[in-house]
Amino acid sequence: MQTQMLVDEAIGELKSRIDDTAIIACSGGIDSTVAAVLAHKAVGSLLHCVYVDTGLMRKGETSEVSEMFSEMGIKLQVVDASARFFESLSGVTDPEEKRKIIGEQFIRVFEEEKGTCAAKFLVQGTIAPDWIESGGGDRDVIKSHHNVGGLPEDVDMTIVEPLREFYKDEVREIARSLGIKSSERQPFPGPGLAVRVLGEVTPERVDSCREACHIVESRIRESAARGECDLPWQYFATLLPVKSVGVHGDVRVHGETVVVRAVASLDGMSARYSPLPHVLLAEISTEITNSLKGHVNRVVYDITHKPPGTIEWE
Repeated sequence: MQTQMLVDEAIGELKSRIDDTAIIACSGGIDSTVAAVLAHKAVGSLLHCVYVDTGLMRKGETSEVSEMFSEMGIKLQVVDASARFFESLSGVTDPEEKRKIIGEQFIRVFEEEKGTCAAKFLVQGTIAPDWIESGGGDRDVIKSHHNVGGLPEDVDMTIVEPLREFYKDEVREIARSLGIKSSERQPFPGPGLAVRVLGEVTPERVDSCREACHIVESRIRESAARGECDLPWQYFATLLPVKSVGVHGDVRVHGETVVVRAVASLDGMSARYSPLPHVLLAEISTEITNSLKGHVNRVVYDITHKPPGTIEWE
């Protein structure tokens, strides 16, 4: 009952604020999807939903998101902007700079799409941890989320954030009440694999990280389904720009390192590392090094809590 009241209030607020065409970025993640469904219920055809394929998404993500929105009866415009994102990130290694570049490129894509629908409003799936960690006032900057600290100052649209005061567990409850397919989907950072590829972001390194993430997600889900471990709140792979000497067969390999990360959390504000079975970790390590032979030759497991670490590495 309380969740339904929150939904009704959010829809009412959106109706009162949006009186013209609005555009929203829909990544398929729980935050942007909930924001999109609420806005669609509030303003219907005034909402223009856009999925930006940055080239930094997970394996099969674009087709999965397109199918999900089609099933919900919400029209989704898919924009392939991968070339511009890789070009703008070329040579960039600082995580804060990455996030700001990605935030600006998203806005530039929306501004171009705005020309096709004359949008006056920009709806975002910003939630409380996003602006808390982005700093401001007396708050220190932990990391600038691309939809907050990464936004350029010259945004020519009115920003509307219906989930701004909610935490991840609350957004998940709203998603369940709305019957959204991705309600149990694990969190995925807005900048995508750009913040899971530490160091320079290149198509080749993103491909390696994408494959490693797919292996980690698949094997952990399968193990949890068999009752061998609890399904973590978030679980993925990160690619480090750290090379070490290894061997495949009788051949010397100088490859990069993949970090497997899995945590238990409620709202993402704090987290404990998940004690995954060693047999599962060994299976993941073997599959990653075999699949990425010549590129990755070492896999490690991150056992850091939040704090002192953050969930993502960047």
